[in-house]
Amino acid sequence: MPDLPFGFSAGDDPDGDKPKKDPNPGPGDPFGFAGGDFNMADLGQIFTKLGQMFSGAGNPMAGGSGPVNYDVARQLASSSIGFVAPIPSATSTAVADAVHLADTWLDGATALPAGATKAVAWTPNDWVDGTLDRWKRLCDPMAEQISSVWAQSLPEEAKAMAGPLMAMMTQMGGMAFGSQLGQALGKLSREVLTSTDIGLPLGPTGVAALLPEAIETLSEGLEQPRSEIMTFLAAREAAHHRLFSHVPWLSSQLLNAVEAYAKGMKIDMSGLEELAQGINPAALTDPAAMEQLLSQGMFEPKATPEQTAALERLETMLALIEGWVQTVVTAALGERIPGTAALSEMLRRRRATAGPAEQTFATLVGLELRPRKMREAAALWERLTDAVGIDARDAVWQHPDLLPSSADLDEPAGFIDRIIGGDTSGVDIDAAIEEFQKATESEEDDKKPGDGPVDS
Repeated sequence: MPDLPFGFSAGDDPDGDKPKKDPNPGPGDPFGFAGGDFNMADLGQIFTKLGQMFSGAGNPMAGGSGPVNYDVARQLASSSIGFVAPIPSATSTAVADAVHLADTWLDGATALPAGATKAVAWTPNDWVDGTLDRWKRLCDPMAEQISSVWAQSLPEEAKAMAGPLMAMMTQMGGMAFGSQLGQALGKLSREVLTSTDIGLPLGPTGVAALLPEAIETLSEGLEQPRSEIMTFLAAREAAHHRLFSHVPWLSSQLLNAVEAYAKGMKIDMSGLEELAQGINPAALTDPAAMEQLLSQGMFEPKATPEQTAALERLETMLALIEGWVQTVVTAALGERIPGTAALSEMLRRRRATAGPAEQTFATLVGLELRPRKMREAAALWERLTDAVGIDARDAVWQHPDLLPSSADLDEPAGFIDRIIGGDTSGVDIDAAIEEFQKATESEEDDKKPGDGPVDS
């Protein structure tokens, strides 16, 4: 299991030295609410103090609704980033030119047409603003699962006493989650290189975005000229946009897999029992203490078969995207930029050592992309290109059932044989290729003469 998201804990009890109640409460008291030192009067005191806290706090940070307070996330991310100088117009022009050149070279390496209609240079603040909508869809499912624990686990008597104050508990949880997200995005915004750096379409459709500040920092430790590094990263960004723009089901499948992973999670409710036994009602009068309580780790997720299956689907799909991008970028730039192989190896090592993008993704969403699968996916796409050519290789993206499975990444020969032999488990590969070619020709015909792939 990767870094646990949104305050999950691996079971460590920070109050382990405090006296505990009977570890085996009776069947009518599964969470230890009755008897001992914690009773319904204590619970009433908690909710009373919560009501006083919310009515008198007057804290604008408590605004917002939903499982994650994105106003808090945005404010904390911006505060973490601090002052950022505007990007010079010359740098913006260089980014647009690099994407345009990369797309021109990619035309000979893939049958998918250009997907970027605009190229931009982003500051870290631009990245936060440009990707926050997509982070909402990625983070909400996990946060909703955790937030619902309160309402689902309280005994009926406690629910009756809580009443509308349960919404206040949810609001505090949203603040805690928003705080974690904001801090993570503030750090990540300084280190990501492009809008697709973690393999997901985080930015607006058709907008190729590079972050010159992070690219400059990366370049300081490399031997390749900055112009080559910029063009290499622009090619990767442009290749991602070709996939996300012209494989219409891909983005939704990726996001659906993340949602399926979160929805398949089961919570070990013993965390709530621990909370009930050791809680200090007086601490709930302090919003900061409440946020710390919610974020320090109360529940332990339990893997389920549904969760495992969703994780495997997402890991495989992300590996296939990364492997395809590496294959087409190497084919397009390999003879034009001598440092392409070294730059590709640098990115592989960056991923293999759990770079900042992967660590943050694992922390926020609970998922981790395994580098081994990325390497195997790249090898499969390379072998498939040699066996069937560019058109047939890229036609595999026309239907999700045509894509290699996780097992195919381990044994690519069988998958390649199936594609060559036309055995695609009920999917007509020839029809898919014909449909793909017609769609590509139609897209090219729709372009006006002289139009470039990118507007600066």
